[in-house]
Amino acid sequence: MNDLESVEAPVEAKGLPVLAAPTPNLPAVRPAEKDMRRKRRLPVVLGIVVLAGAAIGGWYWWQQSQAGLPAGIASGNGRIEADQIAIATKFSGRVAEILADEGDMVTAGQVVARMDTRDLEATMNRDEARLRQARQALDEARANVGQQRSRVDLAQRELDRTQALVRRGFATEELFDQRRQQLEGAAAELAAFEARAGQAEHALDAAMHDLHLDQVNIADNTLVAPKDGRIQYRLANVGEVLSAGGKVYTMLDTAYVYMDVFLPTAEAGRAVLGTGARIVLDALPDVPIPATVVFVAAQAQFTPKAVETRAERDKLMFRVRVRIDPALLRAHAAEVRSGLPGVAYLRLDPAAAWPAFLEPRAGA
Repeated sequence: MNDLESVEAPVEAKGLPVLAAPTPNLPAVRPAEKDMRRKRRLPVVLGIVVLAGAAIGGWYWWQQSQAGLPAGIASGNGRIEADQIAIATKFSGRVAEILADEGDMVTAGQVVARMDTRDLEATMNRDEARLRQARQALDEARANVGQQRSRVDLAQRELDRTQALVRRGFATEELFDQRRQQLEGAAAELAAFEARAGQAEHALDAAMHDLHLDQVNIADNTLVAPKDGRIQYRLANVGEVLSAGGKVYTMLDTAYVYMDVFLPTAEAGRAVLGTGARIVLDALPDVPIPATVVFVAAQAQFTPKAVETRAERDKLMFRVRVRIDPALLRAHAAEVRSGLPGVAYLRLDPAAAWPAFLEPRAGA
């Protein structure tokens, strides 16, 4: 028996517990802390798995959807969108009337709201008074010009008679010089009166322009729909004070409805402006909507600009916009919705025939 055993034996014999010596420089890890770490990592791992699954599933769905289409037809999913138009104030002011509400169909030129224009009307009344004053000043100036022209004519006739008398010896040269001086003075006064009449005409024009500007500003405070469409949001109420450019409504232009889709390089390169397309909405799967390609992006959306390998170039996705026929939209303006998901099909080969499910329905 070694020395250590000889020391430990009496301790065990006495029935006392033996304490093991702690291992140096090794921190103790509690089981609760290990569980907490596992719980923190679990959501991250699950999120990565879900994202990867979604990406793989999306790619698989796209590949399957393309595989089911005839040659020369490509597709991409997206949402129906319509151009949004802001109906806003030109000047700061208080909302006086609200004449349309969310969801209302409006026509171009329809009055949808009015702003308080009492200050502009007061300015217009003042400018109308100035206009009347300018007209009176012009009338007076023109009268003065006419009167002075009569004086010039009289002075000219007196000068002519005096000249004839001088030739016959019945008048002196001094009288002739006096008559000529009178004519020159009358002519100078006529020029001054004509200048004043010109100033009065300019003042009248300025007053008319001021009045016209007042009328334009008052008219601009009557808000009208710029196009046919639907009111999407009403952003102000009666009595609210808005700054210049404050929005009162947001409306949808029902004549410009489109869907943006993304196509890979090989298919986007064959899509040209004017290419025929069909849009099938999830809400109306049996109603293919005729459309046309109106935009093809010049740059890829999903990968960097510099791509070195063919495999990487095949992953490039380009945005393509297909627009619904405006004539069809005008006939079904009340049915236009924004945000509906669906699929756009593009006929990249003009000789390709549309599948039966994409042929337009009678009465559509």
